[in-house]
Amino acid sequence: MTGTGLFVQGHTKSDAVMRTIEPPSWLMAMLKDRHAEAESEWVFPTTTGTLRDPDNARADLREAVKETQWEGLHPHAFRHLVATMLDTAGLSAREIADYLGHERVSMTQDVYMTRKSRGSSAAAALANMQLSG
Repeated sequence: MTGTGLFVQGHTKSDAVMRTIEPPSWLMAMLKDRHAEAESEWVFPTTTGTLRDPDNARADLREAVKETQWEGLHPHAFRHLVATMLDTAGLSAREIADYLGHERVSMTQDVYMTRKSRGSSAAAALANMQLSG
């Protein structure tokens, strides 16, 4: 809405997005520390305690990851990174979809999870099956 400024939207894209997730303990500790130090209701406020402009937040993120393995990564790409890490850790597509807030597992699989080039799990699962000839 033009002329409104930044505001917190009172709804999400879908019901699936309204969820409680458990971040890693190191992240939760950092967020709690930031909140305790904040002079605002926001964990990452502006210097005046208001909501941060998304463009400024992206610029700060670019600066924070400068000269690291994450340099040049667009903020949304971190969602793909999380999905890949969860997939590699063996979580199911449903679990990853729930964590990312996707209603449809197919969205998670098609957009966020990479196809395996090859694997032996299908062969192992079928190893005891014999066809009668």
